[in-house]
Amino acid sequence: MMASPSRLKLIVAVVASVISGMLVALQSRINGEFGLALGNGFLAALLSFSIGLSILGAVMLTRRKGRQGVVTVARAIRAGDVPWWAVIGGAGGGFLVLTQGLSAGVLGVALFTIAVVTGQTLGALVIDTRGWFGAPRVRLNLWRITGAAIVLTGVFVALDFTPGETELTGVLFLLPLLAGAGTGFQQAVNGKVRTVSGSALSATFVNFLVGALVLGVLFVLALPFTGGPVAWPDTWWLWVGGAVGAFFIAIQVTTVTIIGVLGLGVSLVTGQLMGSVILDAIAPVETSDLHLATVLGAMVTLAGSVMVTLAKKR
Repeated sequence: MMASPSRLKLIVAVVASVISGMLVALQSRINGEFGLALGNGFLAALLSFSIGLSILGAVMLTRRKGRQGVVTVARAIRAGDVPWWAVIGGAGGGFLVLTQGLSAGVLGVALFTIAVVTGQTLGALVIDTRGWFGAPRVRLNLWRITGAAIVLTGVFVALDFTPGETELTGVLFLLPLLAGAGTGFQQAVNGKVRTVSGSALSATFVNFLVGALVLGVLFVLALPFTGGPVAWPDTWWLWVGGAVGAFFIAIQVTTVTIIGVLGLGVSLVTGQLMGSVILDAIAPVETSDLHLATVLGAMVTLAGSVMVTLAKKR
């Protein structure tokens, strides 16, 4: 029996969202190596975001609706219909990309992604419980608390049994953990921008514009301490992280209107953790190796994250 058009649309949206999550892991892999090759994670993040912004800017020139959406958002902010902080979600995305350039190349994609997913899950839990940034308030329940505890157990498994410098691993793990928490804010406000603008392209462009500006400021502030690039990579795929980011954000702001925030959250986490383990298995960065503890930690983290997300329905 063939699936109905609505059911088929739902299936396609779920699959696309899982792929989007895998692309997030791919971007972490690319930008992690990009930061190592440049010798400057701040510059790697800025270049990655700027390339994505340039691509979106070129597309905006050919899409009248996209340009009108940005104007509509600007007018809504001036009129006080939308709070100013609704358009700074790109700062969360920018910080995530920055941590990719600083941490992913050392931690490996799987361990890096476990940190991001943990931050996403716990950050979303706090935002939902408090009703911040216009998110519907969701009371804590036993399922969500248990899921959060399972997520933290996954982190313990992945970190405690991963060989290497414990102190360095802990510090580098903290950065994507905080960035993951920031993506909860990013997703909440990006949905608002998407609704006001009436265009996924407009929301994505605003996200990248703000993120690029924030990264530009951080790069300038860090320059006296980090210096310029040690080399300019000639490997072509190290330069496509921004394009990958533009693609997966466009997918997310489109599919969320079909499968909802819960469906998108579960699909993204599944894709991120699956993709990260696969990448570390077949194309690891030189400074990291995939260990059984990391895989087990990823599986436990996935289970806890899904429990926290789905328990919002209860």
